[in-house]
Amino acid sequence: QVQLVESGGGTVQAGGSLTLSCSTSKPTTAGYCLAWFRQVPGNDREGVAAVDTGGATTYADSAKGRFTISEDIAQKTLTLQMNNLTPEDTGMYFCATAAWCSDPATMQGVYWGQGTQVTVSP
Repeated sequence: QVQLVESGGGTVQAGGSLTLSCSTSKPTTAGYCLAWFRQVPGNDREGVAAVDTGGATTYADSAKGRFTISEDIAQKTLTLQMNNLTPEDTGMYFCATAAWCSDPATMQGVYWGQGTQVTVSP
């Protein structure tokens, strides 16, 4: 069992930035990826970014060049820095563990946090 608690969501204007944080009970050194997913009403959760046990990061195409995922292993914290936000980035963002994360489009979450809402206004 892994506990995950997200924070840092909010409302921002297009072009702005937000930083999401996820406090985890176990870091990636426990043997799995940590990832961020986004969900909008009516859609499945989609992978946004992930970091694996070796520190390698992967991003969805929509996040490349704008988002940065990082992990502080000592603090057991996962962070998603989001810059140049657009209204299409709006959604509930979830922190999750994943058994593998080489492709954010197909990775599957195992343990989930409760989510934090991000709203980007035009």
